[in-house]
Amino acid sequence: MPQPRPVYEFNSIIVRTPSQSVVNGLRADDRGNPTFEGVKAEHDAYIGAMREAGVKVTVLPALEAFPDSIFVEDPALVFTEGAILLRPGAATRVNETKEIEPALREMFDTVLDLPGTGYADGGDVLTTRESVMIGLSARTDKAGAEALRSCLDRLGRKSEIVATPEGVLHFKTDCSLLDDETVLSTNRLARSGVFEKFRQVIIPEGEEAAANALRVNDVVMVGADFPRTIEMLDKAGYKVVPLKTTEIGKIDAGLSCMSLRWFNCGKGV
Repeated sequence: MPQPRPVYEFNSIIVRTPSQSVVNGLRADDRGNPTFEGVKAEHDAYIGAMREAGVKVTVLPALEAFPDSIFVEDPALVFTEGAILLRPGAATRVNETKEIEPALREMFDTVLDLPGTGYADGGDVLTTRESVMIGLSARTDKAGAEALRSCLDRLGRKSEIVATPEGVLHFKTDCSLLDDETVLSTNRLARSGVFEKFRQVIIPEGEEAAANALRVNDVVMVGADFPRTIEMLDKAGYKVVPLKTTEIGKIDAGLSCMSLRWFNCGKGV
């Protein structure tokens, strides 16, 4: 029998050009506004790294009315089997779902709407070989997580609801998948026991923001501002691609939230 495709194998992604208004993006910890030029440069480098990793990049136009719309992972989820339109937990982002919907309906045969009234952000969702993990947070409530589970079930995906540490914006703020058996995690999230079925690589103290890395095909993209994490992963045998996240980090963002990633088996390729 053929081996199942690794969950980090992608050939298609969607990104959105940052708007001039991105400088007013949401942030829990105010470290000053990013510059538009800085965000654009980091986003351009991100797109370049994705193409280098072997994926087709679809670039959506900027949305000036939505400062955080560069972070396309929060209003939707995508899989080979189809897409799910989410309901972001921040009031200023709810209507981003309507903006991304036409592109998804064009690219996917199956597009599901999140039922009910709960909310769920894609930043709280980690797809692993065993299941799709949905972290409860300030942006994803129990009703939204349960509604998302019903959609995942319709796509034939197993799922589970887990806890996000207090004070952490999104579940994936503190973790990322390195391969099908290994998770990169902060110590505070690893202590919860949520990754007991995985090999765990713990982020060096003081570089917690590096936990939002991104495995795409043969490479692991990591924030360039985290040298100890980069060295650790390099020594562990991973092919690391450092990417600047200094400016997007000022608006509570990391690498995973800037794209929707999937393996396209036919439509649109």
